[in-house]
Order: sequence, then structure tokens, then C-alpha cells
Amino acid sequence: MTSFSQPEIGEHPITLRISEKLAELQAAGLLRQRQVSATSQQSTLIDFSHNDYLGLAHEPALAQALYDGATVYGVGSRASPLVSGYSQAHVALEQRLCEITSHQACMLFSSGFSANSALMKTLFNTDDTVIADKLVHASIIDGLKDCGSKISRFLHNDINSAARIIERNPNSAVVTESVFSMDGDIAPITELSDLCKQYGCWLIVDDAHGFGVLPSSFVNADNVDIQVVTFGKALGGQGAAILASKEVVDYLVATCREYIYSTALSPANAHLALAAINWQQTHPELLAQLTAKIALFRQLALANKLSITSSTTAIQPIMIGDNHQVIAIAQQLKQQGFLVGAIRSPTVPKGQARLRITLNALHKVDDIHALVNALTLLIDQYNDSDEKQGALAPQTMAK
Repeated sequence: MTSFSQPEIGEHPITLRISEKLAELQAAGLLRQRQVSATSQQSTLIDFSHNDYLGLAHEPALAQALYDGATVYGVGSRASPLVSGYSQAHVALEQRLCEITSHQACMLFSSGFSANSALMKTLFNTDDTVIADKLVHASIIDGLKDCGSKISRFLHNDINSAARIIERNPNSAVVTESVFSMDGDIAPITELSDLCKQYGCWLIVDDAHGFGVLPSSFVNADNVDIQVVTFGKALGGQGAAILASKEVVDYLVATCREYIYSTALSPANAHLALAAINWQQTHPELLAQLTAKIALFRQLALANKLSITSSTTAIQPIMIGDNHQVIAIAQQLKQQGFLVGAIRSPTVPKGQARLRITLNALHKVDDIHALVNALTLLIDQYNDSDEKQGALAPQTMAK
């Protein structure tokens, strides 16, 4: 009888790896941790961190729509779309999205990440070349890695860089975003669309941060082959959709594992998303208010010499650079009553840590003034501190 010696019991290697990684992230100022958000009624913070650009997440009429949807269809879909989880609420939302974008067909997902990742993994294989903007979302990158396609990246929003790669790779696919989530800048969709038509390429656009706030003519079936939209930004809800030709959507429905083996998006949330689309389209003053708040913030930021970018959207990054410094400034802003995102790598490239300010239609003019004043004072303090340390450094070395 063969005897087996018992291995020496020690700390599990996975536990060791986790501990080491957590310590490494902590030291680099990159340890991400959840923070419990208070309800809008409880919070005393002025929130400049979320993506609810039109302020619809707390609109009473839409809360009623969610309740009505749950009452009619139930709070959950109870099954995958291909079993019995596909309801009239889903059909109505898909039809409305097709009307707005002129795409032939639509399919729904529970999140934008799931939609993007599933699209890449299902659509492409090792025979394909995919040309992507350098700053496309992590969900796109993860999906492309999983499918095994060849990936070529063009310089961010650089049409000349994209053209050089497209010319060498006709009949491929190009992937970009309409509005980039961390920089707030807008992709050259028209120019990319023209290039793709010239070289027989498909154009796929993640329209998560553009849908509902940019004109529907900017991204639609006339200039892109596949469009991904989400309901958790301008619409204030939850979920996402892929829009494309009927043939593409039929193929995805039949072969996309994330769609086939996942419980369908809640019909109550589908009903809510449809109500939010209709609300947004019948209340154009919300977009006008958002546009005015963006212009005010940029005017004040430029007047106070803050390091903003060229973004003209609701996403207004303020470049800081250092991970620890951006966290410290965000924490001090919170102490002063402002909630602002502190964005670090790998979400953005190393050395490009930033405060991500997001404006919405419901922000008050006085609050925007107060935020810019607080930002200016805090950043000036850190810049003064850095200058003093730099001036002292040679003296310290000489001693």
C-alpha cells in the first residue's frame, strides 16, 4: 500500500498573494475600497461624482414608473431571455431604442460592462483584427483579450493614427467610444465612419456617456454598425443595450453566452428605462440646464487657472498627477461638503491621476462657484507645498 506524506500546513499561497497585493496597492495609493453612500435625503454632501447627468435618478415620475413596472411585470424577470425572461416590457424598450437610433434590432443586458464584453467575445475570434482607440473602456479590452483577436490601438482620438492602421487592415472592425468616461472628450465619429466605409470596416461605438445627452444624430445606424447604450448614465436607471442589424442581433441572441445563461434584465427596469427615455425627450430644458452648468464650471475653472482639459461634456477632469495627492484633495473636499471622484491608474494611465468632476442639470449655480473656490484653494496649497519642498531639497543634500 502506497503511503503519502502529508504536506506541511502553512498559510495558503493564495492568501499570501492576496496579502502581498493589498499591501502593494496600499503603498502605491491604489487600494480601492467601497464607501457607503447616503440617500439624497440623508446626505449633506454636494455630489459631483456620479453619472446621473440629467438628474433623473430621483425624479418622482420615474420612481412611479419603476413601481408601475414592478406591479405589472414583477420585480424580476425570473429566467434568461431565451427561456421565459423576455417580456413585453423588454420588447417595448427595444422597439423605442430602434426608433431613436434607426438600427434594425436590439438586445438588452443588465450592465454596460456585460454588453461590451459579451459583444467583443461573441463577435470576434482569432481570425479578426480589431482596431481600437487607446483609451477604450476596460470592458472592451477584457472582451477582446478573451476572444483572442488581433488588437491594434490608435492614438487617442487621433484620426491620422487611426487612418494609418485602417489602411493596412481593410475589412476589419474599429471600436471607440462616443464620450470617453475619464477624459470627457468626444470621438471623431464622422471621420471614423467615413474611413470605415472607405475601407470596408465595421464601426462599433460604446455610447454609454453620450446617449441621452448628445444629439441622436451623432451616433446612430447611419454612421455606425453597432452601438452600445446604457441606462445608468443620462437615463438614471440600470441596464444596457446592443443595437445593430437584425442579422447581427439574431447571431448574438443565438450564440452570446452572457445573454443565454444570464437572468434577463428586470422588466421593471426595462419599463423604467423606456419611461426615462420619454421623459428626457419631453423635457429638453434638462439638457439646456446641463449645458449651462458645464459652461459655468469651465468659465470659473479657467478663470482660476485650474488644470482642466478641453472636454465640453459633463465630465470635467482636473489633472493632479500624483495618486496620494489626488486622494488627499478628494478627502479634503469631502470634509468641506463636496463629493468628487479621485481617479487613479489603472483606470487612467500612470501619472495622470485626476479629480473627475461630473456636472448635472440639477446642480445649483452657487454650489458650482463654491466647488471651484474650494478646488482652487486646495490645489494652490499643494502646489505651494511642492515648491517649498523643491526649494529645500538642494540645501538638504548639501548638508
